Amino acid sequence: MLIPAFLRQGFEALLQPLVSRLVASDVQPNAITSVGTALLVAAGVFFGFGWVRVGAALLLASGVCDMLDGRVARQAGSSSDFGAFYDSTLDRVGESALLIGVAVFFVRGGVAEPWMVPAVVLTAIALSAGLIVSYARARAEGLGLDCKVGIAQRAERVLGLGVPTVLFGAGPGGLLLLSVVGLLAVVSAVTVVQRIHYVRKASGSVRRKTRPRWGDSAEPLLASSTRKGRSGD
Repeated sequence: MLIPAFLRQGFEALLQPLVSRLVASDVQPNAITSVGTALLVAAGVFFGFGWVRVGAALLLASGVCDMLDGRVARQAGSSSDFGAFYDSTLDRVGESALLIGVAVFFVRGGVAEPWMVPAVVLTAIALSAGLIVSYARARAEGLGLDCKVGIAQRAERVLGLGVPTVLFGAGPGGLLLLSVVGLLAVVSAVTVVQRIHYVRKASGSVRRKTRPRWGDSAEPLLASSTRKGRSGD
């Protein structure tokens, strides 16, 4: 992971009073998840219309919601299979909407004509790789493996896209946003490879009663992986 553990722990400590207040107010974790997704979808819309700083601010706010929902669920003792499924599914919806908005920004002239096609391709790679990162963890957990490895988990992706653009917008000619999306595509693809490598090594030490068939659906595995409560990717 690119974010040091002490920074994560420090931010979690800052959020704890808010978590306690939300629990005391009986705010439901699924409601927090829904708000976070709505913020991500709105961020995608603002990115698409060229309001990059506003979109980035909404993206960072959605990241806070993403940290809150699971902590509220655990502290309130309300973790559930459906809550974990709902959280994971809406994360993917929001992330897709966000990067579609970024692609629309590029298509609508956010970058110069020679950069348009590369920008859209890099955005598609970033979106696809991000979804595969999450799928890889769900599939691995369905096999009984805890697969949290990788340099670009969800928090890194949110901060990596949100912080530079909230400070500087898209940059001259949109090239800052293009560079960030390109970097996001690379680190997400590297994370996919890291998780494949990890599962390849770890699965050799795990005995299984039955072998999964090629083409088995991931949905049953995803459902089984959520019993531990909400998880990111």
